[in-house]
Amino acid sequence: MTEQTQETLTLAKSITRAMHDEMTTNRKVLILGEDIGKLGGVYRVTEGLQATFGENRVLDTPLGEAGIIGTSIGMALRGYRPVAEIQFDGFVFPGFNQITSQLAKMHGRTLGHYTVPVTVRIPYGGMIGSIEHHSESPEALFTHTPGLRVVTPSNPHDAYWMLRKSIAHPDPVIYFEPKRRYWSKGEVDFTDTGFDPFKAQVVREGTDLTLVAYGPLVPVALAAAKAAEEDGRSIEVIDLRSLSPLDFPTIIASVEKTGRLVVTHEAPVFGGIGSDIASTISERCFFHLEAPVLRVGGFHMPYPVSRVEEEYVPGIDRMLDAVDRSFAY
Repeated sequence: MTEQTQETLTLAKSITRAMHDEMTTNRKVLILGEDIGKLGGVYRVTEGLQATFGENRVLDTPLGEAGIIGTSIGMALRGYRPVAEIQFDGFVFPGFNQITSQLAKMHGRTLGHYTVPVTVRIPYGGMIGSIEHHSESPEALFTHTPGLRVVTPSNPHDAYWMLRKSIAHPDPVIYFEPKRRYWSKGEVDFTDTGFDPFKAQVVREGTDLTLVAYGPLVPVALAAAKAAEEDGRSIEVIDLRSLSPLDFPTIIASVEKTGRLVVTHEAPVFGGIGSDIASTISERCFFHLEAPVLRVGGFHMPYPVSRVEEEYVPGIDRMLDAVDRSFAY
């Protein structure tokens, strides 16, 4: 690994680098999952780590997500910091019971006597032309579970620092990786300047409307804002980064300035994170709003086959349609 303070990496390789650097810094950090060792993972995100750190710290597990999470909990209780990989979003549900019934509750159940610093990496989202159970966005199921922190990066720099901070955190963290952005490149600064993975970031300043996105849709939201500029509309774009906790102060400050809010995500709109943001902003910013809070997301149906997924996942046109509807009030 290079000793450069900055480097251009893909999002996938920034995650690899984050695991490498944390394993180098702390010998209690280990990773486990299906095909992560010799193969290097389906997307080669763990490539080379077993060769560097050995089979005792990079563990190829059986195909059993409940066992992966349960083993991680036991290791954490013994003082280790496991990083568990769930191979695909739709594969997490056999381990869902362990995550929600045990991992999320252990700290509270023991009145704070035990911590379970487990990081669960989950590639998620669509637009990769894949089959069933490989393109889902189940993040709202985990944000609804007290005791878990849930984060998702949209660029390589955030992916690197978000993972390092997640591994070092005493709470269990669900780390959602936007797989359609694995090959996006960006500059990563390896100097720790106090990166806070639980704080949202204004990635584009604007004055007329706030557009909130996270993970895979942040680049789409930025493209929509650029297109709206041609119509004379100044769109502020917020990258949530953390889904639990939600950084409401950053959203509120933006909405108080712009008076309009559109929230977008790949997951279905019904029961999604956008619903909670919409209701909270309607409560706290009622007298600042010039229009209802609008949501743009997936439809309330199972993720469709790949040949029609572009109709399911929000794109620039659907975001701009919501912008138009907001300004119609």
